[in-house]
Amino acid sequence: MSDETKQKSPIQGLGLFHKKGASGDVGFEETGVPIGVEGRDEQILGEISELSKRGYQSLKEDRILEAIECFNKILGMDDNNNYALVGMGDAARKRGTFKEAITFYQRCLIQHPGNNYALFGLADCYKALSQYHKAIEIWEQYLHHDDKNITVLTRVADAYRKVRDFKHSKAVYLRVLEMEALNPYAIIGLGHLHYDFKEYRDALFYWEKMLEVGKENVDIRVLTSIGNCHRKLKTFDHGITFFKKALYKDPYNFYALFGLADCYRGMNQQSRSLEYWNRILEQDPRNKVILTRAGDAYRNLEDYDQAVNYYQRALNIEFDTYAVLGLAMVARSQGKYDEAIESLQRLIQQDTRNYRFYLELADCFLRKGEKGKALEILEAFQRMGIRNTAVMEFCEKLKS
Repeated sequence: MSDETKQKSPIQGLGLFHKKGASGDVGFEETGVPIGVEGRDEQILGEISELSKRGYQSLKEDRILEAIECFNKILGMDDNNNYALVGMGDAARKRGTFKEAITFYQRCLIQHPGNNYALFGLADCYKALSQYHKAIEIWEQYLHHDDKNITVLTRVADAYRKVRDFKHSKAVYLRVLEMEALNPYAIIGLGHLHYDFKEYRDALFYWEKMLEVGKENVDIRVLTSIGNCHRKLKTFDHGITFFKKALYKDPYNFYALFGLADCYRGMNQQSRSLEYWNRILEQDPRNKVILTRAGDAYRNLEDYDQAVNYYQRALNIEFDTYAVLGLAMVARSQGKYDEAIESLQRLIQQDTRNYRFYLELADCFLRKGEKGKALEILEAFQRMGIRNTAVMEFCEKLKS
């Protein structure tokens, strides 16, 4: 059985250490022999004990089929044996068949309510199936029995974060830190939580705390997370420092390469950004997002042939709005206004609420000398009831 809940032993965690005659439940003494089961001879009891030991040893060594065979034999003798039911659940969970695992954990809990290991396994299955509300409900049942279990508390906080419950997620993470001030899972969780809610300075506080703990051996993901906070805060020079540290640890790390390219883009150093966009494309030549970013960089450098090449490569993979937008902007820069207008009008038909398309289309008409048409385009956007500062300012400029 898994040692994830950090209890003394799997058997103890299942609540199987009853005193003789204390209840009618199936239990095990320190010898591993079931008690409270009437009419069974010592040979069968010994066999169940031995099968249990073999089953969990097989699980520990990832010999799943052998473990299942052992637990099935036990269930053939005692179909409500909590040790075997949880073992079958754990085996199914290890194989990734979470719905099957759920049925075994639930069978155990019907006969043995409050069984810690069944609760833990059941909650982890719901988490794996992205059923976070159900996972939280089960973990909270577990905490009624062991309210100081840090492993479970961090899982609860993670689940609240997944369902975007900021208040409860933060409260549980902070509770963990009250018990263990430098718990990495809680600190990392708080970093993710604040980042998810666009509180980048607060996120940075927790990621930097992880950096203090890890020092030179810090996980590369901490470095890229700090870099991403700086990228979002537009402190690009600081972001570059951390992305380069990450790249030193792993020269092919996607997040470090992307972060560097995007920071240089933010600093309008297009040539430097291209260096890193192209390094990503060396590893993943069919990444259409990166192809369009590289196309944008070439367009901003006025290397229109290369820009078109990269946009077309993206479109050869599948339709991409930003590749089409990029081609329209190249056409506009080359004075091919009608071609650009046609492309932008098609984009507006597909996405009528994207203000960027209206701005670019209005600019094309303005460059053609059709000021009235440009204003008409922007007013059509405003009639949809969407307030956008850039559109409002362009309208005012045209009216002045």
